[in-house]
Amino acid sequence: MAKRTATVATSSFDLFTSLMRTLVPIAAGLLLTWAAKAGFNLDSSTVTMWVTSAITAGYYALFRLLETAAGRIGWVWLRTLAGVLLGWARPPEYPAEPTPAAATGGGPTAVL
Repeated sequence: MAKRTATVATSSFDLFTSLMRTLVPIAAGLLLTWAAKAGFNLDSSTVTMWVTSAITAGYYALFRLLETAAGRIGWVWLRTLAGVLLGWARPPEYPAEPTPAAATGGGPTAVL
């Protein structure tokens, strides 16, 4: 039973992490759009929606790619910084699901 409790706690934390890493880029996109709108006259709500979406997607992509690249080259400080700017210092870690062969203890069988 202790293992189930630990799994539930871990998955709840990973859910929180994934939500933070979704909501922070959205908030950043909205704030950057608001700042950009100060210099432009964007009256149309449709234009504003598309600009906000593009800025949010670009923000997320930039820092997610930076986080991945920094992890590959071993720059922990940059990976952490990029993660923090996404809302959490590290991406969520989801447990690997066992394959059916691993779960039953068997492997592929040949039928002759």
